[in-house]
Amino acid sequence: MRRYLYRGKILSLAIEDEHWEIVEHKDAVALLVQDPERGVLFVEQYRPAVGARTLEIPAGLIEPGETPEETALRELAEEAQLAGRLEPLAEFYVSPGFTDEKTYLFRVHEPRPARGVPDADEALEVVWRDPLAVLREVREGKARVSAATLVGLLYAREVRS
Repeated sequence: MRRYLYRGKILSLAIEDEHWEIVEHKDAVALLVQDPERGVLFVEQYRPAVGARTLEIPAGLIEPGETPEETALRELAEEAQLAGRLEPLAEFYVSPGFTDEKTYLFRVHEPRPARGVPDADEALEVVWRDPLAVLREVREGKARVSAATLVGLLYAREVRS
Protein backbone atom coordinates (compact mmCIF):
# COMPACT_ATOMS: atom_id res chain seq x y z
CA MET A 1 0.00 0.00 0.00
CA ARG A 2 1.25 3.48 -0.89
CA ARG A 3 1.19 6.23 1.76
CA TYR A 4 1.81 9.81 0.60
CA LEU A 5 4.10 12.12 2.55
CA TYR A 6 3.89 14.99 0.08
CA ARG A 7 1.85 15.85 -3.02
CA GLY A 8 2.98 18.70 -5.23
CA LYS A 9 2.39 20.10 -8.72
CA ILE A 10 5.35 18.27 -10.26
CA LEU A 11 6.05 15.40 -7.90
CA SER A 12 4.71 13.41 -4.98
CA LEU A 13 6.67 11.48 -2.36
CA ALA A 14 5.28 8.19 -1.10
CA ILE A 15 6.24 5.21 1.03
CA GLU A 16 5.13 1.84 -0.33
CA ASP A 17 4.79 -1.20 1.92
CA GLU A 18 6.61 0.77 4.64
CA HIS A 19 9.87 0.10 2.80
CA TRP A 20 10.14 1.75 -0.62
CA GLU A 21 10.56 5.51 -0.97
CA ILE A 22 8.96 6.47 -4.28
CA VAL A 23 8.91 9.77 -6.14
CA GLU A 24 5.96 10.03 -8.51
CA HIS A 25 6.99 12.60 -11.12
CA LYS A 26 5.37 14.06 -14.23
CA ASP A 27 6.62 12.50 -17.44
CA ALA A 28 8.77 14.60 -19.76
CA VAL A 29 9.89 15.02 -23.35
CA ALA A 30 13.32 15.72 -24.79
CA LEU A 31 14.16 16.83 -28.32
CA LEU A 32 17.13 16.04 -30.52
CA VAL A 33 17.54 18.78 -33.12
CA GLN A 34 20.44 18.22 -35.54
CA ASP A 35 21.85 20.32 -38.33
CA PRO A 36 24.60 18.92 -40.56
CA GLU A 37 26.57 22.18 -40.37
CA ARG A 38 25.85 23.43 -36.84
CA GLY A 39 25.63 20.17 -34.89
CA VAL A 40 23.08 19.59 -32.13
CA LEU A 41 20.90 22.27 -30.55
CA PHE A 42 21.31 22.68 -26.79
CA VAL A 43 19.94 25.01 -24.15
CA GLU A 44 22.34 26.23 -21.52
CA GLN A 45 20.78 27.19 -18.20
CA TYR A 46 21.33 27.37 -14.46
CA ARG A 47 19.75 24.47 -12.56
CA PRO A 48 19.24 25.22 -8.85
CA ALA A 49 18.90 21.52 -7.93
CA VAL A 50 22.53 20.88 -8.95
CA GLY A 51 23.80 24.41 -8.33
CA ALA A 52 25.38 24.70 -11.78
CA ARG A 53 24.85 25.63 -15.41
CA THR A 54 23.92 22.65 -17.55
CA LEU A 55 23.98 21.90 -21.25
CA GLU A 56 20.76 20.12 -22.24
CA ILE A 57 18.74 19.28 -25.29
CA PRO A 58 15.35 21.06 -25.21
CA ALA A 59 13.01 19.33 -22.78
CA GLY A 60 9.99 19.85 -20.61
CA LEU A 61 7.24 18.32 -18.53
CA ILE A 62 4.06 16.88 -20.01
CA GLU A 63 1.11 18.86 -18.69
CA PRO A 64 -2.25 17.21 -17.88
CA GLY A 65 -4.24 16.63 -21.05
CA GLU A 66 -1.20 16.92 -23.34
CA THR A 67 0.24 14.12 -25.42
CA PRO A 68 4.02 13.72 -25.52
CA GLU A 69 3.95 15.02 -29.13
CA GLU A 70 2.01 18.15 -28.15
CA THR A 71 4.42 18.81 -25.31
CA ALA A 72 7.40 18.29 -27.60
CA LEU A 73 6.15 20.85 -30.11
CA ARG A 74 5.29 23.33 -27.32
CA GLU A 75 8.70 22.98 -25.67
CA LEU A 76 10.51 23.24 -29.01
CA ALA A 77 8.74 26.54 -29.70
CA GLU A 78 9.20 27.87 -26.15
CA GLU A 79 12.86 26.99 -25.71
CA ALA A 80 14.28 27.15 -29.24
CA GLN A 81 11.71 29.18 -31.22
CA LEU A 82 11.46 26.25 -33.65
CA ALA A 83 8.88 23.85 -35.07
CA GLY A 84 9.37 20.66 -37.03
CA ARG A 85 8.24 17.12 -37.75
CA LEU A 86 8.72 14.70 -34.86
CA GLU A 87 10.14 11.20 -34.99
CA PRO A 88 9.85 9.15 -31.78
CA LEU A 89 13.26 7.71 -30.87
CA ALA A 90 12.93 6.24 -27.39
CA GLU A 91 11.03 6.11 -24.12
CA PHE A 92 13.05 5.58 -20.96
CA TYR A 93 12.77 5.85 -17.21
CA VAL A 94 15.03 8.47 -15.67
CA SER A 95 15.87 6.54 -12.50
CA PRO A 96 13.51 3.58 -11.98
CA GLY A 97 15.02 2.70 -8.62
CA PHE A 98 13.01 5.47 -6.99
CA THR A 99 10.92 7.40 -9.52
CA ASP A 100 8.31 6.61 -12.16
CA GLU A 101 9.33 9.56 -14.36
CA LYS A 102 9.49 8.60 -18.02
CA THR A 103 11.07 10.66 -20.79
CA TYR A 104 9.95 10.52 -24.41
CA LEU A 105 12.81 11.35 -26.77
CA PHE A 106 12.00 12.76 -30.21
CA ARG A 107 14.14 13.68 -33.16
CA VAL A 108 13.08 16.89 -34.93
CA HIS A 109 13.12 16.79 -38.72
CA GLU A 110 12.97 19.87 -40.94
CA PRO A 111 13.37 22.43 -38.13
CA ARG A 112 11.96 25.83 -39.05
CA PRO A 113 11.40 29.11 -37.18
CA ALA A 114 8.35 29.29 -34.92
CA ARG A 115 7.08 31.57 -32.22
CA GLY A 116 6.85 30.35 -28.69
CA VAL A 117 6.51 32.11 -25.37
CA PRO A 118 9.38 31.13 -23.07
CA ASP A 119 8.53 30.24 -19.48
CA ALA A 120 8.93 33.31 -17.28
CA ASP A 121 11.22 31.46 -14.85
CA GLU A 122 13.61 30.12 -17.51
CA ALA A 123 16.75 32.01 -18.52
CA LEU A 124 17.98 29.94 -21.45
CA GLU A 125 20.75 30.39 -23.96
CA VAL A 126 20.33 28.38 -27.18
CA VAL A 127 23.62 27.07 -28.59
CA TRP A 128 24.59 24.71 -31.40
CA ARG A 129 27.47 22.36 -30.57
CA ASP A 130 29.30 19.43 -32.11
CA PRO A 131 27.83 16.35 -30.37
CA LEU A 132 31.16 14.49 -30.27
CA ALA A 133 32.85 17.47 -28.62
CA VAL A 134 30.10 17.57 -25.98
CA LEU A 135 30.48 13.82 -25.34
CA ARG A 136 34.22 14.36 -24.84
CA GLU A 137 33.49 17.17 -22.38
CA VAL A 138 31.11 14.87 -20.49
CA ARG A 139 33.78 12.14 -20.27
CA GLU A 140 36.32 14.71 -19.05
CA GLY A 141 33.92 16.10 -16.44
CA LYS A 142 33.78 19.50 -18.16
CA ALA A 143 30.11 19.46 -19.18
CA ARG A 144 27.11 18.91 -16.93
CA VAL A 145 24.27 17.27 -18.83
CA SER A 146 20.96 15.57 -18.05
CA ALA A 147 20.33 11.88 -18.61
CA ALA A 148 17.99 12.76 -21.48
CA THR A 149 20.76 14.80 -23.09
CA LEU A 150 23.18 11.90 -22.82
CA VAL A 151 20.65 9.54 -24.45
CA GLY A 152 20.05 12.13 -27.17
CA LEU A 153 23.79 12.46 -27.79
CA LEU A 154 24.09 8.71 -28.18
CA TYR A 155 21.30 8.78 -30.77
CA ALA A 156 22.98 11.74 -32.50
CA ARG A 157 26.02 9.52 -33.07
CA GLU A 158 23.89 6.80 -34.67
CA VAL A 159 21.20 8.76 -36.48
CA ARG A 160 22.46 11.29 -39.01
CA SER A 161 20.52 14.04 -40.74
